Amino acid sequence: LSLLTLPTSPHPDQRPGTNGLRKKTHVFQSEKNYLHNFIQCIFSSIDLRDRQGSTMVVGGDGRYFSSTAIQAIVQMAAANGVGRVVIGQNGIMSTPAVSCVIRKIKAIGGIILTASHNPGGPDRDFSIKFNTASGGPAPEAVTNKIFQLSRTIEEFAICPELRVDLGTIGKQSFDLENKFKPFTVEIVDPVESYANSLRNIFDFAVLKELLSGDNHIQIRLDAMHGVTGLYVKKILCEELGSPANSAINCVPREDFGGDHPDPDLTYATDLVETMKSGQYDFGAAFDGDGDCNMILGKQGFFVNPSDSVAVIAANIFCIPYFQHAGVRGFARSMPTSAALDMVARATKIQLYETPTGWRYFGSLMDAGRLSLCGEESFGTGSDYIREKDGLWAVLAWLSIQAVRRQSVEDIMADHWRTYGRNYYTRFDYEEVDLDAAVEMMLDLELMISDRKYQVEAADNFEYSDPVDGTLSRNQGLRVVFKGGSRIIFRLSGSDSFGATVRLYIDSYEKDINKIFQDPQVALAELVSIALQLSQIHERTGRRGPTVIT
Repeated sequence: LSLLTLPTSPHPDQRPGTNGLRKKTHVFQSEKNYLHNFIQCIFSSIDLRDRQGSTMVVGGDGRYFSSTAIQAIVQMAAANGVGRVVIGQNGIMSTPAVSCVIRKIKAIGGIILTASHNPGGPDRDFSIKFNTASGGPAPEAVTNKIFQLSRTIEEFAICPELRVDLGTIGKQSFDLENKFKPFTVEIVDPVESYANSLRNIFDFAVLKELLSGDNHIQIRLDAMHGVTGLYVKKILCEELGSPANSAINCVPREDFGGDHPDPDLTYATDLVETMKSGQYDFGAAFDGDGDCNMILGKQGFFVNPSDSVAVIAANIFCIPYFQHAGVRGFARSMPTSAALDMVARATKIQLYETPTGWRYFGSLMDAGRLSLCGEESFGTGSDYIREKDGLWAVLAWLSIQAVRRQSVEDIMADHWRTYGRNYYTRFDYEEVDLDAAVEMMLDLELMISDRKYQVEAADNFEYSDPVDGTLSRNQGLRVVFKGGSRIIFRLSGSDSFGATVRLYIDSYEKDINKIFQDPQVALAELVSIALQLSQIHERTGRRGPTVIT
């Protein structure tokens, strides 16, 4: 097969965000060489000596345009010196599974095709994300290099006649011109390697008894037509014995059934309503690529993601992996509530507060400083891989239930009585005018720096990586009140159109007589202050948030 070098010209908007290069699908489809330019820049960011004969992993959530993109990635991998590409069958492999496979086979990196919880389809979202040899998202130095390459690119290398059968498990070899060794593509079961890792982390015998023994609990899992459906069916149903009808929407679809694959109270409404019936003891939903999760108890009892990671931390030795590996540290993103801090303080385990983005956790894990971490955006994970992991979080919760023999609600109530409760909410204002959002943030920064308000601290959060000293600025505006209550404003970095302004409210309550309030009631005064301070409705032209968590 012939290898070609074709001329191209740069696109000015190929700066990767926290979740890769995310755009509307039609941008990748219709703008000349848009897809090929960015893929070439990923390969060019890797030293040629490291690329030669290396292994690359490719996966994704199976959304619209994935198959076309994978063929292009394989054609360009062959022309850029990569020796082997490992791909999930039909191009599908969850984000945590890609991280797992990269680490197991010592690949040079991986490319993940997903826009996470954003909808898929011709007029919806598509994203290309690069993970490095650690299995984690590319650090800022690498994404900056990719962006700089994208601004000056003049050509890309490709093997246009190479075509891969994505549906058949096994190896496919291709002879390339001027190459002594054949180029190999390996189509693999997307579940098995990842499932093997989970078997070494959790006690599957205990979980099987919980899910299918004499006194088993009733669970309801919603994969939202994302990639996790394959993993839920094979691991939870076939191996751990949960009834087949306990898992719904498990067939991945390129448009996620026309829905928004976001596991929260706004978009996972079918699961929420089903759980309110009282028929099920435990419920969970997963996003498109399988790295996020929402936990529900009986009667639709909602576990805030910030509380979820704190509960896992407080009960961490219910998971066999940590009994053997020990616990090196906990971490949360800055906008996440301080619930995890209370556990860290009580257990005398080091806590790290990082900017939003899993790559910051990965740096700490690579340095051996971190075992468990989480984000308020429904992401939880541990150091066995370098991505957040929705199914891991569900198995962690089920392990805690198996040991404690308590319901989700009772576990949560006991936790609040022991550590106090961090009332928490997040307001999302989606697809607002970018210029208006930026102007509002600049004005807010000036306002809080004036210190006209009776606050303990007010700043624009910046983070100095304790491992390599890298400084990340402008990570969110914080107003911290005496007692620890916080108001946070942040622009999301994962939008394909316009901007998303996020408002976070976090308030600690240790009085056991006040820990069972509705969060929106408990936080009403702080919400009012935040809205008055920011004038967000007036500045964005919105009457209210798109999503409330």
